[in-house]
Parts: sequence; C-alpha cells; structure tokens
Amino acid sequence: MNVLVVGGSGLIGGEIALHLKANGHDVTIMSRKPPVAPALASFSFIQADYINDTIDPARLEGFDWLVFSAAADIRNVPMDGSESPDSFYTRANDKAVPEFIATAKAAGVKKVVYIGTFYPQVAPQQIGVCPYVTSRHNTCESVLALADESFSVFALNAPFVLGFIEGLPVPHLAAIVDYASGKIPDMPDFAPIGGTNHITSKSVAEAALNAFTQGTSGTGYLIGDVNLTWQEYLELWFAAAGSPKTLPVLDQEHPMFPYVIQFAGPGATVSYEPDAQTQTELDYSRNQISAIIDAVVAAHR
Repeated sequence: MNVLVVGGSGLIGGEIALHLKANGHDVTIMSRKPPVAPALASFSFIQADYINDTIDPARLEGFDWLVFSAAADIRNVPMDGSESPDSFYTRANDKAVPEFIATAKAAGVKKVVYIGTFYPQVAPQQIGVCPYVTSRHNTCESVLALADESFSVFALNAPFVLGFIEGLPVPHLAAIVDYASGKIPDMPDFAPIGGTNHITSKSVAEAALNAFTQGTSGTGYLIGDVNLTWQEYLELWFAAAGSPKTLPVLDQEHPMFPYVIQFAGPGATVSYEPDAQTQTELDYSRNQISAIIDAVVAAHR
C-alpha cells in the first residue's frame, strides 16, 4: 500500500513509518520539518503544517492509507502567552485534525490510523476539566465519526511511549538518562507517588499495521503494555545506568514528571490491561519496556 505518515519525523510516527516500510509498504512522511534521523531521511517527504497550511486534496491523492501521529500536546502550546492552552488545543486538535482527515477522505484515502492518547478513556473525569484531555477526547470522537462503509478509521489511544530511533533526539528521555546517571547533582533521587502504563513505539507501530489489516473500523482502542509505579519506572532507569538503588517515594512534585503533564491528576495511578478485542486484533509485542530503557541508556551514553 501507499501510505502517508503525518508526523513521521517524530518518535511514534517515525517508528510506524519504519515498520510499514519493513513490511513492504511504500511510505511518505509529512511533517513541518524534514526528518533528522538518518533512518528516516531517505523516505519520500512532503513538508506541510496541517494546523496552519491549507491542504489541497490533490496533495493527498494516490495514498491508500494514512497514519496521523501529529496531534498537538503540551510541547506545542505557545509559551509566549499569545494563546491560551484551551484556545490552542481547540484550533490545533478539535478543528484542524478532523479537517485534515476529512480532506484525506475526499482525496481517496481508504483507511486511517489516528494516534490518540489514553487519558479520555482512563481519566474520563478530566473531560471538561483539563483542556488537553478535553481536546483529545473531542478530536478522537470527531475523527472516528468520519468512518463509513468506504472509509475505515481506527484510533490507537496510547499511554506514555518509550522508544529509540538512532539520531532522533528525545529530550525528555535524554534528561532521565542524565538524572539516573548522576549528571544532575542538584536533583534529589526520589520517586513521586502514583504511576502509569507504558508502551514502546515499536509496539505502537505493530498495532498500527495490524489495525489497517484486521482492525474494526470506528473503534477507539485503548492500547498499553506494562503498568509501573513511578518508583518502579525510575528504578529501571537507574539500574540501566549502572546505579541500581531503591528510591524513596515522596508525596511531592518531581522535576521529571511535573504536575502540568500529569493529566490524570497529580499522584494518580493509572493501571489497566487492554481488553480481549484489542489484544486479538492489534496483536502487538508486550513486555518491552525494560529492554527499550536499556537501549535508550546505551545509545545516550
């Protein structure tokens, strides 16, 4: 199939692009800037900003499948105060994402995998309270509503995603490696209360391909792999960095996991197991978190 991966220069989209290519598909990446990772540099590339550009359907003609892995999150919110998070998320997600996917539908694309987030399903109480969770809920609902007999739509709603593509910077993961390696001496060694589910970008990529080939259109799949407390999670990083230790758990904000990114609520524990339909239809690898942490630490060092 001829596949367009929007957001293919990033970790999740890039991993999906590589996996699709490895399985014999022709893949084109669309993003605001060209990919920097060497493994992605050889892909066909379309430079576009789905939020601010007017996308002519002609630019999307000829693609059979679309992966959308570029919805906005807290990293994209203007930091200069020019726009509120609520206004930005509404414009960038609620409005721009469904409009882009509707354009792809009009251009003849037959199947779409939309990469969403797990918060609307695991913390529904935050819908209408947290602008980010509200926006991602609205966006997912609008995208799934585009499905019909001739247009298949699948949403993969993922938890915290870990991964590694050589040459692709992931600042947050690099900072955790430095922290676990003792390179941030002013940051005390402790873990906050709570925890969450984690998944690797490789598992998300496998789930995306299997959604295209055997998924149920109109479904918002809650995907995930391993449930870990923040203590367990950080201790995996310390062990991989060669500094194994038991971290104290403190009821206070941790610089690596500030309250502003804990959209289920400060100190919340988000644990779940994907349901039987999800595991059967998406059939992705599990129990990959420790291995990818080892790989990220080794590459960073």
